[in-house]
Amino acid sequence: MSKPVILAVDDDPNVLEAVVQDLRRRYASEYRVLRAGSGQAGLDISRQLSERGDAVALYLSDQRMPGMTGVEFLERAQKVFPEARRALLTAYADTEAAIRAINSARIHYYLTKPWDPPEQQLYPVIDDLLVTWRQGYRPPYEGLKVIGSRWSLQDHEVRNFLSRNQVPYLWMDPEREGTCVALLRQHGLDDGRLPVVICADGTVLVQPSLAELAEKVGLRTQAKAEYYDVVVVGAGPAGLGAAVYAASEGLSTLILEPEAPGGQAGSSSRIENYLGFPSGISGEDLARRAHVQATRFGAEFLTQKATGIRTENEYRYVQMADGREVSCRVCLLAMGVHYRKLDAPGVEELTGKGVYYGAALVEARSCTDEEVYVVGGANSAGQAAMHFSKFAKRVTMLVRASSLEQSMSKYLIDQIAGTSNIVVETNTEVLEACGVDRLEGLRLRTPSGDETRAAGGLFIFIGAAPLTDWLPDSVLRDGNGFVLTGPDMLRREAGRWKEGREPYLLETSMPGIFAAGDVRHGSVKRAATAVGEGAIAVQFMHQYLARY
Repeated sequence: MSKPVILAVDDDPNVLEAVVQDLRRRYASEYRVLRAGSGQAGLDISRQLSERGDAVALYLSDQRMPGMTGVEFLERAQKVFPEARRALLTAYADTEAAIRAINSARIHYYLTKPWDPPEQQLYPVIDDLLVTWRQGYRPPYEGLKVIGSRWSLQDHEVRNFLSRNQVPYLWMDPEREGTCVALLRQHGLDDGRLPVVICADGTVLVQPSLAELAEKVGLRTQAKAEYYDVVVVGAGPAGLGAAVYAASEGLSTLILEPEAPGGQAGSSSRIENYLGFPSGISGEDLARRAHVQATRFGAEFLTQKATGIRTENEYRYVQMADGREVSCRVCLLAMGVHYRKLDAPGVEELTGKGVYYGAALVEARSCTDEEVYVVGGANSAGQAAMHFSKFAKRVTMLVRASSLEQSMSKYLIDQIAGTSNIVVETNTEVLEACGVDRLEGLRLRTPSGDETRAAGGLFIFIGAAPLTDWLPDSVLRDGNGFVLTGPDMLRREAGRWKEGREPYLLETSMPGIFAAGDVRHGSVKRAATAVGEGAIAVQFMHQYLARY
């Protein structure tokens, strides 16, 4: 970041040179000292600095200048940099005018000429002005900047990816940030192709894919080796639990995750019934801790999507989206689930433009003082409603069932009942999402009839579908796509199991490939249960490896 600026303005070249030399001798290590020979030149420099995102800490201007007096300049400069300190340099005969200017033009101080010696007559005053400015100064953010519209699906995906991977960034919406256009022009761009990601090193990514973004922010996208003892597909609670136990027990472990550690649980704003956290913990924080723990034991994380799996002799080969593949002795399927799509007109077209699946915590602050709707009646919907209630004017939960009791934990029901700006409407469903470029309203079917309401955001939690379409037919699944394991697999397809032993409890129809967590048929949809299954799967892997 460039240093803040002290700008000296005087039409007398000799006086201006003396001022600049004295200022540089004292402040050059922390500030850039610039000069201007007239008030108009000073304003031009100020506007250029503003367009570049620089900051002016102090204006020091002579009063008697042709065309524009010092007071007039300082008044106009205040509109460019309102927080800058403003001091007037004047002759002794003009002190009364200077005092009036302090009152009328909000000038912070005046100095009389000459100021010798500067150690007594100049520096103490300037020091005090700069200390005051520093107290209120917030330096420009120098990290990753994302410029994009709130009502853009790709912008939402970029911000959600960065947030869930805990990559700090500054989001700038052209509709709200007037400096966006100048920043884009600085990089030779316009707002026709958003989102734009500006990196700290000056690199610019225009409408980047998540793979490009992952590589740029330092997430690993290529495996260090070609072979591992264990490959875990998915870094939700089950995958993270398996990663910690496998790596801690000496197995070389690779985890493939296309989005971010934590899975569906990672987007939970607050999990309050997880063992060991009496005050609750966010899904993001829980995922972060598990990621650090697994990494400390030597597990390797890869931002990649698995696209296929095959068996050759005693090895399993996992194909990835970039065309590469890695081999392993055993593999764990822990891809989790995603929320089912809401089948109503307008929902697909407005997804990412006010309609979101899951908590989409990255959008919470954008919903300040808006009417927000949450569809669903399970714990994830309740946790989201509680989180959005901190920002939104009102949160309305739309529940198709007649009550929350059958699908939501008692502690959450009590919290919702005690939150004044959360309303629960049962026996209600969404018929249509309304809007052109963004969500503007919802058409609902309620017990009293159909009605249309204004809406700033719709967040959908209506059941889960497994992420198993990429698996080969040799991995047996139930009618809903959940992976069959152990006894469940034998009961349905006993003839498909050809090994001379019983399958392990979490083993799939492909020997040496296991499944854990929400992706598994019959699993309990709870974060703690998923972690337990991931840990148990590692024990079965040890037994498998000992036999082969």
